Amino acid sequence: MLSDKNRVFTNLYGFQDISLKGAQERGDWEHTGSLMAQGRDWIVDQVQKSGLRGRGGAGFPTGLKWTFMPRQVIPERPHYLVINADEGEPGTCKDRDIIRNEPHKLLEGALLAGFAMGAHVAYIYIRGEFYREAIVLQTAINEARSAGLLGEKACSTDWKFNVELHRGMGAYICGEETALINSIEGRKGQPRLKPPFPAGVGLFGCPTTVNNVESIAVIPTILRRGGEWFAGLGRPKNTGTKVFCISGHVNTPCNVEEEMGISLRELIERHAGGVRGGWENLLAVIPGGSSVPVLPKNICDHVLMDFDSLRDVQSGLGTAAVIVMDRSTDIVQAVARLSRFYKHESCGQCTPCREGTGWLWRMMERMVNGTAHMAEIDVMEQVTRQIEGHTICALGDAAAWPVQGLIRHFRAEIENRITARARAA
Repeated sequence: MLSDKNRVFTNLYGFQDISLKGAQERGDWEHTGSLMAQGRDWIVDQVQKSGLRGRGGAGFPTGLKWTFMPRQVIPERPHYLVINADEGEPGTCKDRDIIRNEPHKLLEGALLAGFAMGAHVAYIYIRGEFYREAIVLQTAINEARSAGLLGEKACSTDWKFNVELHRGMGAYICGEETALINSIEGRKGQPRLKPPFPAGVGLFGCPTTVNNVESIAVIPTILRRGGEWFAGLGRPKNTGTKVFCISGHVNTPCNVEEEMGISLRELIERHAGGVRGGWENLLAVIPGGSSVPVLPKNICDHVLMDFDSLRDVQSGLGTAAVIVMDRSTDIVQAVARLSRFYKHESCGQCTPCREGTGWLWRMMERMVNGTAHMAEIDVMEQVTRQIEGHTICALGDAAAWPVQGLIRHFRAEIENRITARARAA
């Protein structure tokens, strides 16, 4: 269990003052200028030493991503930091709580990350439905500017840094970094072909790095305590702390910061009051937001919550949104509902996704009703393979993986429905 002294988010539940004064009393904005005085290379080096991997889903090493930005800043091509606060993944609500209750951690992290990459401006792209959170964040930005922590001489240094808040309009696809960039520019929220990558040609055609809210919010604590401290938590290549979102059939749904590598069972029983009806009543868990494959109880008994452990059982940590389903769940219908979501949210740019997500949803509805044929189970699995890896962005993968997980672990449930329907006819 993570000790209190190692927690990054000390006001995750909003029990304390969220204003600048309250944040400073908890240690935010403490000697930030001194951290910047260590230099850009030192900041990047500490983040790399920490082993921090992106907290938005992909898990790419954050420090390494920063090194892709050009070292020299050309005046006509300024550098930008873009913070992804869209958080449209079903089951995920960690960034929302960070923004709502610890906005100054995010702003301080933005300053330090922006400085490290030579960026004078950060854009925070926030989900349009997060109305109150946007107000909280804008208030925090205004407080930081008034206090001289942002602006012409941020934190009494010679570095000019401003943060701009951009509200989205509720499109799931804008959680993809290049679709998000298009949206900020006033274009249609559709992903771009890569290369060129954002670090070369990003926002307004300039070098850009896109990071998740949680990835940026942990930066100040890493720099104050040292990269080695963060790397000492968790497991090798899966270091540090992580905010987990636990929802579904548990007694006390919650967000909780825990050490990477904690077992799924301990996470649920210690922090969420256990599965409704007891652990033996567990049917399945989606461990990382709706886009990763579901896991049955026999795997949930022992699996660890980190990137590599979940990859080894053919699932993923994703956003660490743990969706718990007990034995009362209609697992086929649950996955069909996810298929409908991804069909609805496809931007339609890529044929495999535009057409394939619709096929998956319609086929899943027939599986729910038992009106499909046995052979169609394999056909549906083949459709997922034709979508997976054949689209510009990962939405196609996100649509395919839940169906693949269902067939892998709950094929018998689908077959039983088809058999029962045939007998009834």
